[in-house]
Amino acid sequence: MTSVASLAEVLLTLDDMDLSGRSVLIRADLNVPLVDGEVADDFRIIASLGTISEVRTKATKTVVASHLGRPTGVDPAFSMHPVAQRLSELGAFEVVLAPGVVGPEVTSVIASAPAGSVVVLENTRFEPGEANNDPALADGLAALADIFVNDAFGTAHRSHASNVGVAHRLPSVAGRLLASEILAFDRLLDGPEQPYVVVMGGAKISDKLPVIERLLPDVDLMLIGGGMCFTLLQAAGFEVGASLVEEDMVEVVERLLRSRHGDKIVLPTDVVVADRFTPDAEHETVDVNSIPDKWMGLDIGPDSTRRFAGAVKAAGSVFWNGPMGVFEWEPFRAGTEGIAEAISASNGYTVVGGGDSVAALRILGLGSSISHVSSGGGAGLAMLEGATLPGVAPLLRPDNQRLE
Repeated sequence: MTSVASLAEVLLTLDDMDLSGRSVLIRADLNVPLVDGEVADDFRIIASLGTISEVRTKATKTVVASHLGRPTGVDPAFSMHPVAQRLSELGAFEVVLAPGVVGPEVTSVIASAPAGSVVVLENTRFEPGEANNDPALADGLAALADIFVNDAFGTAHRSHASNVGVAHRLPSVAGRLLASEILAFDRLLDGPEQPYVVVMGGAKISDKLPVIERLLPDVDLMLIGGGMCFTLLQAAGFEVGASLVEEDMVEVVERLLRSRHGDKIVLPTDVVVADRFTPDAEHETVDVNSIPDKWMGLDIGPDSTRRFAGAVKAAGSVFWNGPMGVFEWEPFRAGTEGIAEAISASNGYTVVGGGDSVAALRILGLGSSISHVSSGGGAGLAMLEGATLPGVAPLLRPDNQRLE
């Protein structure tokens, strides 16, 4: 198998394909949050716009497929209509929403779509065969176009009909966004600038343990905050009150802390604790050896934030995934803000992935000062674990024999 560090060298991209006179199906990641039927955060639409706009100017027909949320069957609340509308506004071109994902009605809409327009298929997860890569659905998607462009890094770690299935049925290449993601993570995997500092947060250590174990030998420091830090603190012998702890992970984490590279793991020395899990809870900052019984940690404390921020600012390479606390609530936001500001101020190569971390950057207006803001959380972690992503594998030169 091709090593992850060489993916960018063998990845087929739009530069390898002549789109003139062809119809093109783009798998984008337009999975954006909706509030009251409107797009609440258009980061992923903006990130996909470069590929969609480029293809639209070259191809005879441009069709875009994406999932939205996690519907169970056809659900109007998860229709792509508001996404299609926002795409049209941002791109300043006509967008036609298809009545479904595959089938004669969809084919008819594509055939009659005005020149220069973009056809957006309905939510791919309205189709029961999407998640299990159903061959019939993949056949139906492949019948819509001559060429497939996968630009959905956010789903590249999933083997679905709309990314993997169709890629095995059409000449296929990576879009600009997917290619940029591969380049960014390659840089972290293949000789990153030192010191290399990784910041991990979020709720559960079980979600991040594989990538922590994979990266630990290669990093200089692994800074851990968020709810996941309390499982590590308990494993290190601290009493953590009512804080979130994955009891079944404590023994595993104990071994990790005692391992050869365990001393690279840096845990908070102080935390912000609350008497209940609400935004208006009584809260205070305490040392980690003084967490009150029945109180829960909801953010790293100011001393920990300063130490973490200092390490980040001095780093040659930084990867951040996961908030330091419940940043949606103002009393528990300071840790995440401090890390975001430090990464923004770093002179090193900085990559931020994961929905909550990216959302924090956008709230603070700091995204433009980051070297690479990733559109995918799970896919980025899978790459750093050393995996060749299912959605990327069919786009590699040794595996793709269908370029004509």
